[in-house]
Amino acid sequence: MNKILLIILTLFAFQIKAQTYQESIAQHRETYKNEFLENAEGPVKKEDFSYFDFYEPDTLFRVKCKFKIEKKPSTFKIPTVDGKQKEYFKYGVLSFEIKGKKLILNVYRSLSLMSNPKYRNYLFIPFKDFTSGKETYGGGRYLDLQTTDIQGDSVILDFNKAYNPYCAFSSGYSCPIPPKENHLKANIEAGEKNFKKAH
Repeated sequence: MNKILLIILTLFAFQIKAQTYQESIAQHRETYKNEFLENAEGPVKKEDFSYFDFYEPDTLFRVKCKFKIEKKPSTFKIPTVDGKQKEYFKYGVLSFEIKGKKLILNVYRSLSLMSNPKYRNYLFIPFKDFTSGKETYGGGRYLDLQTTDIQGDSVILDFNKAYNPYCAFSSGYSCPIPPKENHLKANIEAGEKNFKKAH
């Protein structure tokens, strides 16, 4: 009887944890949408919120990554959708597995943002995957980290928080295009999908 009770309590604890995680992602997405309202000239208005679309939260896409810092970083330019270029340097490499598949993503830092105290610790991870141009925006999606998120040689990367660049919502923006080395050979069915309103 005690063993059965222990199993029931364990299953209940897992269920509560899953519900809590789903709630945290739901809250994260509400905050994300509301941030668009802080800029009156931004690409999304309150009346456009119904056009947002996301995958259901899935903990399989919240992964623990091995982080290797780039010891001798050099600057390079990432092209943008409007034909411009933005300067970054490679901060390090993330290695992880999703559904048994080994994957790698490069992590970048923006030279222009490093001088801004608000974004001093900001890390940028642009990527594409097999859903790009289908269920998700063809120009790729982005993930953010802070340098303080990295603990030793590991960091948690949550694709459920992957978001679209401004170019997915409106034209006229200068959005970095994910470098080829950040094109994942996998279906990342997590995070933000295509915006449902045409532009």
